[in-house]
Amino acid sequence: MRIMSRSKSSKQWLRDHLSDAYVKKSKSEGYRSRASYKLLEIQRKDNFIEPGMTVVDLGAAPGGWSQVAAELVGDRGRVIASDILPMDIIANVEFVQGNFTDQGVLDKLVGQLRGSQADLVISDMAPNMSGMKDIDQPQAMDLAELALDMTRSVLKPGANFLVKVFQGEGFESFRQELRETFRTVKTRKPAASRTKSSEIYLLAGDYFGLN
Repeated sequence: MRIMSRSKSSKQWLRDHLSDAYVKKSKSEGYRSRASYKLLEIQRKDNFIEPGMTVVDLGAAPGGWSQVAAELVGDRGRVIASDILPMDIIANVEFVQGNFTDQGVLDKLVGQLRGSQADLVISDMAPNMSGMKDIDQPQAMDLAELALDMTRSVLKPGANFLVKVFQGEGFESFRQELRETFRTVKTRKPAASRTKSSEIYLLAGDYFGLN
């Protein structure tokens, strides 16, 4: 019965995915995923990505956010992307494959900065969802914490951090941690984010820097 239920659920997800307006739009406009429109909408509202910036994109594959970031920072900017999964080449995006919590991978990422610091870190990371909130929520918040830890090591004072989180256990304490690390913390739920999903985005601005 479990297998049948999971199969039904998978088929329904596929039907919903293929009929999704943002999926269709991403295919017609050349973006790698519907997630591109989440970043574009937050950018339209907050205008936090500027030409010439150095942006680090965590959990980048398949590259929807990296595409948008590369367009916005332009030829004078840089996008350094990382993911455990492989990612096809994107113009003006430097890619480091591997788990950034591994010291060797982190060293490669930091090395790509060439002695400078990032103007922005963005993270659209999420765990492989099991559908069991008691399992998925802690894993999602762990990823957000890992992204924040990495951000502290590469972000310049005054810079920004955009991270995906999920409402539930651990969310409020994480948001409070951001408030202790950044001057401003804004909550965003873009229209491209599925209504059924508890995902939201926190845009933390004006990093205090390491004490």
